Amino acid sequence: MSAPAPTVPVPVKKPYPKYLGGLAATFAASITHPLDLTNRLQTGHEKSMLRAMKNTLNVRGVRGLFDGLTGTWLRQMSYSLCRFAAYDQAKSMLHTGSGPMPAHKLVASGSIAGAVAGVVGNPGETIMVRMQNDYAKPAAERLGYRNGLQGLWRMTRDEGLRSWTRGMGPNVLRSVLMNSSQIPAYDWGKGALMKATGMKDGVPLHVAASLFSGTVATTVCSPADVIKSRMMSSSSGEGTFSTIARAFKKEGPLFMFKGWVPSWARLQPTTILIFLSLEQLKRATDYIRGPAAVAAGVSAAA
Repeated sequence: MSAPAPTVPVPVKKPYPKYLGGLAATFAASITHPLDLTNRLQTGHEKSMLRAMKNTLNVRGVRGLFDGLTGTWLRQMSYSLCRFAAYDQAKSMLHTGSGPMPAHKLVASGSIAGAVAGVVGNPGETIMVRMQNDYAKPAAERLGYRNGLQGLWRMTRDEGLRSWTRGMGPNVLRSVLMNSSQIPAYDWGKGALMKATGMKDGVPLHVAASLFSGTVATTVCSPADVIKSRMMSSSSGEGTFSTIARAFKKEGPLFMFKGWVPSWARLQPTTILIFLSLEQLKRATDYIRGPAAVAAGVSAAA
């Protein structure tokens, strides 16, 4: 009777560091910060983003386009770091079998990640918004945070830990919608494009998958953004369902996608930069580790 064949360890690639997503998002947000800032500063009859940018340049100079940048870094290194890390962790928990992960599990992983990141990143979101809006206020009302961390410390000191939860409900909902669409759409789109077109894993594929991801995320988030905007701008005290019913009756179901094009135009550059940066960081990690940097973790019987 012959002896059983020995168990051969199958090399398993080490997981990437959890902080790569945060670094990629921080880099992307640093580049698109002037666009995000001027979008937030559009007030009154000034509907043009270009006009808002021109006014900022006239008043504050080039430096003014980067007001609140450290608040953006704080937000990305809390919110985005957490969402990418939680997404990878959720995927490993929800899919233990072989083969590509089904789309519904990708969406579930993104939803979990969005909920966790929405809570963790809420203080950073608050600081970012405050710092970006500070110079639009009269001088006497400005908070004058020197940087994101000092702003977080001052907010906690002056307003207590409850300030960390301000606006958390809408932020978590928005985070769930964004992360149940943006990251899963990139993962799924990348695999689908490789299978359907034979594209190799490289920059053209990453850009194409990012375009698909940004389009899906804009479409998924648009109804919530439109409804939130109408609720915030209404002075009638009308409830959410009454607002939706009235708009649906007057404008039809497509009212939920008003402003889709400018929303897509704002989100798409950031989406492309995030995923291009993340892919390059992964490649750099592989290069530093070298071809032998694998862990023999999973074994398969012959």
